[in-house]
Amino acid sequence: MFGRDGDKAGLALLFEGLGAALRDALIITAVCALVAVAVNAWLHPEGIPFIAKQEYETLVPCPEPGGEVTAMQSSDGRIRAPETFVVDARKAGDFRAWHLDRAMNVTYDYLDPIPEKVIRMLVRNIARSRAQLVVVYGDGDDPDTGEQLGREISGKGIKNVFFVKGGAPALKERAGGGS
Repeated sequence: MFGRDGDKAGLALLFEGLGAALRDALIITAVCALVAVAVNAWLHPEGIPFIAKQEYETLVPCPEPGGEVTAMQSSDGRIRAPETFVVDARKAGDFRAWHLDRAMNVTYDYLDPIPEKVIRMLVRNIARSRAQLVVVYGDGDDPDTGEQLGREISGKGIKNVFFVKGGAPALKERAGGGS
């Protein structure tokens, strides 16, 4: 073991090594700061301010995409009316397993936006059908894919867009008709 003098020598070596590391870190920080100030002055004509002139908004609510959509109960007779355009927002496999008659499948995925081309085609089909209202049903979860797709459709200028509260599970429970 070290004696008292050995401990002091070991501590001195340790602090000497830390001192050199601290010195090097300060030098690197100073050089990086000078380079940042030079780049800010050279590349940005108006410069990025060092001190904010006004407070930054860090928590800004996300805008809700789309337009108005109204909830509709699965028992509403208008869902199966001939003047209603029906859209199924579930995955293709779920659509193949069960869907309402005349339903068109447009899968809505929260993480994968629907291509603009598909939305335009859907809106065109709705307009051509001369439907008096559009009913969208989804998975019935919270949030419901039917409600979200309905908002996108409504946001493209289509009026009288409804979503089925409870989605496909509620419609299947009523079992009024489908493929």
